Parts: sequence; C-alpha cells; structure tokens
Amino acid sequence: MTIKPLADRVLVKPAPAEEKTISGIIIPDSAKEKPLKGEVLAVGNGTKDEEMVVAVGNTVLYGKYAGTELEWEGEKYLIMKQSDILAII
Repeated sequence: MTIKPLADRVLVKPAPAEEKTISGIIIPDSAKEKPLKGEVLAVGNGTKDEEMVVAVGNTVLYGKYAGTELEWEGEKYLIMKQSDILAII
C-alpha cells in the first residue's frame, strides 16, 4: 500500500454495497445504502495522547458520515480518525 496515514488516521476499504432486488427490480447504485463496515488497510503511528488500537486486517464498523472518501488507482477508500471507528468485528 502506497498510502500511509499520519497520526491517528486509518485507511479503510469499504465493503461492497449489497445487491438487492425487489420483485425483479434491480436497485441502481445511486439508491444503495453506503456500507458501514470495511477492512483496515493501513494505520498511522498514533499520537502521544492516543495509542492506535486498530490494526491492519481488522474489519471495522464506522459511522454513516465518517471519514473522507478518496479514489486511488481506480479503487475507493475512506480515510478517517481512529475515533470515528465504532467497533472492531
């Protein structure tokens, strides 16, 4: 991974949105709910006040509006503060 988060930031690859159909009607991408879980791909070193608890490879749950979306080499990622993560599953 060439993206290295700084301080207490975490790089997350969101889980793909679930494909749902209703009576044979396929829901378009714009109407799909954003996934609220993903895999941690990289973590920063933490700060003197906050130790990093999450690790690379963890699957995490985060808030609906957490993080900043970014696209790198055709893939979509989220970068967020560790405090935006709700749980490790």
